[in-house]
Amino acid sequence: MISKKVGIVESIKSSDDNLEDIRVNVSGQIQRAYNYPKMTGKVAVGDEVILNTTAVELSLGTGGYHFVISNLNNMESDLDSAGHIMKLRYTPYQIVVDSVEDHESKYHDVINNFESLDNLPVVVGTLHSMLTPFVASYKRNNPDKKIAYIMTDGAALPLYLSMNVKNLKQNGLIDSTITIGNAFGGDYECINIYTGLITAKEIAKADVVFVSMGPGIAGTGTKYGFTGIEQGQILDAVKKLGGNPIAIPRISFADKRDRHQGISHHSITVFDKIVNVDVNIPITIYESQKLNKIKEQIKENKLDEKHNIIFIENNKCKEDLEYFGLKVKSMGRNYDDDSEFFDSASSAAYYLMEVCHDWERKYCK
Repeated sequence: MISKKVGIVESIKSSDDNLEDIRVNVSGQIQRAYNYPKMTGKVAVGDEVILNTTAVELSLGTGGYHFVISNLNNMESDLDSAGHIMKLRYTPYQIVVDSVEDHESKYHDVINNFESLDNLPVVVGTLHSMLTPFVASYKRNNPDKKIAYIMTDGAALPLYLSMNVKNLKQNGLIDSTITIGNAFGGDYECINIYTGLITAKEIAKADVVFVSMGPGIAGTGTKYGFTGIEQGQILDAVKKLGGNPIAIPRISFADKRDRHQGISHHSITVFDKIVNVDVNIPITIYESQKLNKIKEQIKENKLDEKHNIIFIENNKCKEDLEYFGLKVKSMGRNYDDDSEFFDSASSAAYYLMEVCHDWERKYCK
């Protein structure tokens, strides 16, 4: 289940309190590894570390790095966190977090007294790479509005691993982060999606919420065997709490796999079989041949009978990204390689801007 090796720290490429990008000597080879200082302590050049080498040995594209399990030169640490809620429960790395729901939290009563999201728009994606194009398009046009990002535990669990979030947060393009389930490291820690959504509205005071997993998605090529299936359950939760659910469809014409051509089978499964409520699904108006394929998929799966499909004119995604100097990549492809994918996330922002009156807190016409 796990492969472990001992390595020697050769160099530290970058380091902060949350993540260290290091190079380690493993059996004479210099290889990349990540260290989470809040879990395993800081490392120094020359330290002997135990590494989880499983992903590299499996040649995984997602999570394909070594991770420090323990630093043999920095073995002990003392508890310095408030709170009583555990994440990564019943593993050697279970951690305590100061969750907003905790009975000793200053937000406990806020969570307990919640009534409704009041039609707050919640945009739900499946891949982490959908975050940046959405944020770029929304913030360029609404610089004073607040975006809360909720990261689920469908992929990477530490928020610290996301360079996208770090960059967006440092540049003021994301206003607050919330980690739910066993994901951790956000400005606010929550137990589940329901309290995560409540936190976004009542505590973070967000004007719009974006929800997705962190870096990395697990998929098997089967109809139901992928972690992005969580999108359906999240959309249900948004509606249940009185929010406005907006779903980003995964769309690509660059992916060589037939099941991901046009609207991905992941999105079709979620919209057809998983989500139990009607949701808003913005679709970019692509060139005619590509758009016709998408319309055929919608008709074939009767998605327009179940949901509100909105076709959006949008050719501004790349311009929005360049305005902030942001680079994007998904499945190894950049914007020029797979523009339809990134445009799909951007179009959710433009749909939102067309139908919402943020300043009145009346979100939908």
